[in-house]
Amino acid sequence: MDDDRVWAFEESLWTADADHYRASIDPECLMVLPTLPFVMRGDDAVAAVAMTPRWSDVAFSKQQIARPQEGLIVIAYHVHARRGDEAYEAHCTSTYRRRGHEDWQVVQHQQSLPPATTGDI
Repeated sequence: MDDDRVWAFEESLWTADADHYRASIDPECLMVLPTLPFVMRGDDAVAAVAMTPRWSDVAFSKQQIARPQEGLIVIAYHVHARRGDEAYEAHCTSTYRRRGHEDWQVVQHQQSLPPATTGDI
């Protein structure tokens, strides 16, 4: 998957409907989100995120892509997302595994909220 498709796929996980989200997440996916219960696996992770309202506007920055082996893509980025008057910001990672030709699923996703202060750390 080329870089543009990677970022389009990741954005779709923030903006597309719950059916697309369910189809894109591996049943064994591990997730860490900054809300209870924080650490989730498989169907619990899919249910937790699929039932939340989708974001209407998403912008990525500080994007990084690694391909440590054939069929595995790891990305890291900063996201700014918005839906209505609600804004959200986080540092994220996702790992995709290829299941077949042009068939990728998320096997890991993590979101960390930015620190309250961004001094010279």
